[in-house]
Amino acid sequence: HALVASALPNADAVHKISIISRGRAGGYTLKLPLEEINFYSRAKFLDELATLLGGYAAEKTIFNDVTTGPCSDLKIASDLARRIVTEYGMSEKLGPVTYGDKEHMVFLGKELSEQRNYSEQVATKIDEEVSGLIKKAYATALKVIKDQRGLLDKIAKVLIEKETIEQSEFEALIKPSHLATSF
Repeated sequence: HALVASALPNADAVHKISIISRGRAGGYTLKLPLEEINFYSRAKFLDELATLLGGYAAEKTIFNDVTTGPCSDLKIASDLARRIVTEYGMSEKLGPVTYGDKEHMVFLGKELSEQRNYSEQVATKIDEEVSGLIKKAYATALKVIKDQRGLLDKIAKVLIEKETIEQSEFEALIKPSHLATSF
């Protein structure tokens, strides 16, 4: 995740990486925006999707297999891709339209249900667009992982030795490669 995020111009800055398990997470990458953000661009969402798929791409590249490790990231990425298409009107194919009416219980802060206000044909197009966003994000993450394999190995080696890398050390590790300008 950290390597992919650092290579993409619209991803948040990496502040900390750890391989210490916490709860169900096998480790984590803490990313924080450089400034407060109120509105998100499509480009930022696409870079976030690629970042979320970084662990999956790394497993496929290194082990030629995948584990259940990235399942939470895949769920978050799938939900984000669906929101890009159905809530934010950021689909290139479907245009600036929102789909689905959500019923909320404001006093509980919960979403109760979603009513479909579109046809089966539109539902198919939504699914295709969501799938396309995920595939494109995966291709981006895979390209970063493959192109920067040496740097990935370097980061992994430091993590195995120290278990945690803070922002300044991570930036020192990636600085010689000038990642953000190469993608």
